[in-house]
Amino acid sequence: MDQSCDPIQECVISQRMEQIKTFSLSRHSHLFAVPDNSRDYFFVQAINHPYLEEPYRAESYAIAYVKEGSINLQVGLSHHLIEAPAMISLAPSMIRSFRKSSEVMKMDIVFFKDSFLLEGNPNLFFLMEYDFFENSELSVIRLADQLHTKVKAVFDLISLNQRSSGHHLTAISRSYIMVLIYEMDTWHRKLQSDSKGQIYPLFAQFKKLLRNNYMQQKRLEFYADHLHVTPKYLSAVIKKHTGKSAAQWIDESIILEAKVLLQNPGFTVSQVSNQLNFSDQSIFGKFFKANTGYTPVQYRKAIKT
Repeated sequence: MDQSCDPIQECVISQRMEQIKTFSLSRHSHLFAVPDNSRDYFFVQAINHPYLEEPYRAESYAIAYVKEGSINLQVGLSHHLIEAPAMISLAPSMIRSFRKSSEVMKMDIVFFKDSFLLEGNPNLFFLMEYDFFENSELSVIRLADQLHTKVKAVFDLISLNQRSSGHHLTAISRSYIMVLIYEMDTWHRKLQSDSKGQIYPLFAQFKKLLRNNYMQQKRLEFYADHLHVTPKYLSAVIKKHTGKSAAQWIDESIILEAKVLLQNPGFTVSQVSNQLNFSDQSIFGKFFKANTGYTPVQYRKAIKT
């Protein structure tokens, strides 16, 4: 059985997602005190990265080089304690949040829209070929040895290019980003060739299926049927591998999405409930409170204070 969403379902989800407020490039530039030049790209050398603890999406891709200190990152349902030196790669669709881990934090970050990177590129699906942007398990690379040397050199060149004047500066920045993507892909390919670096196959399949369907499908039976196992077996295996049952993974995915949606003032609680395919608002409210301790309205008030 095909594990992917059908085209109609993907279209509906895409249309809904377009309505959801995201963290714009302008908002990022303001957050990092970088002049907003209304471009599709900017680079920042951040000291003490802003800690955005509520989950959010962004309109741009991000590649970051953690130079000093450490930071807590949640991307999707994956939690990472990132200690320098390391790299982070995030696609716009990935829900993320950051919490403080150390007093010192230095990070170089490139933010870019796909339109920036793909200008003049005949392959419009280029970024989709690299799943480390979309896979929360692959979002962080621990840098060491030669890879660290190369990544540091590329970010130094990006910084130098930002301070330069002359022709082709935008094209040069674009080329440096391409180099970083190719370096990350090389690293991940090497990791995947090592069986110790592979995610347990059933869990990997379950997470992929969950990522594509959680807004529409809440029943454990749906995921078990698509993976050709019983619900009991799926839940037991996932819990043994991760410490959480398959049902907990489903519920946490829905709650994470609900938090992002509730931060959009243009959506009523009823509309959020509908987006998440609950039969009515009261059931959604009970589900949300059982998993967070807040009603949806209380959560909204709490994040405004």
